This record gives sequence, C-alpha cells and structure tokens, in this order.
Amino acid sequence: MKYLKQLLIILGISFLGELLKYFLPLPIPASIYGMVILFALLLSGALPLSAVRETGNLLVAVMPVMFIPAGVGLMASWDILRPLLLPVGVITVAVLVIVMAVSGLTAQHILLHSSPKEGARHE
Repeated sequence: MKYLKQLLIILGISFLGELLKYFLPLPIPASIYGMVILFALLLSGALPLSAVRETGNLLVAVMPVMFIPAGVGLMASWDILRPLLLPVGVITVAVLVIVMAVSGLTAQHILLHSSPKEGARHE
C-alpha cells in the first residue's frame, strides 16, 4: 500500500506538469514541469522525502529497462542512421567536452568565491 500511495503522489505531480504544459504556451516538456514541481515541494518541505523515497528508488532502479525499446528502435533504423553516425559522433564529443569544461570552470569559480567555512581551507 505504501508503494501505491507514493506512486499516486508522483503521478499526481506528473499530472500537474501535464496541465501546465497544456495551459502554458512555452516549449517546455511536461516532465520538466513535473520535476520542477516535485523539486519545489521537496525543497520547501511541503512534501517530505519519506513520502516518495521508496517508490522513487524503485523507479530509478528499473530505469535502465526503459531504454531497451529506444535501443531496439535505433537498431531497426540502422540503415537510416549510418550516414549520420560521424556528424552525430563529432557533435556528441564536442558537446561533452564543452559541458565538462563549463562545469569544471563553474565549480572552480564557486569554490574560489565562496566564503570558507570555519576551519576549512581551499587549496
């Protein structure tokens, strides 16, 4: 019963995300709205983490299984995708390097400009 209650909470928040997607004329996926709502509820304390923890862990545990249909779809479309493999590979590697560099520089900036806690040293 605990899992059902937690799942209904998560589905209710997802439904709110769908409603926002329907009513707001922004190009934002409903799942993003739902995640932002869930994050805001958890951050504010309006929804305690214990209210969704076990079902959230279960959903994360089964997430890899959800990629199987996408992988099969890619394999079925291999003839169409083959000519695009090199450009997509180059773009993927370039974006990966850019994201890593920006993330690293942002982290360094935050560490250098944050006030050190008592007893802590930045080296």
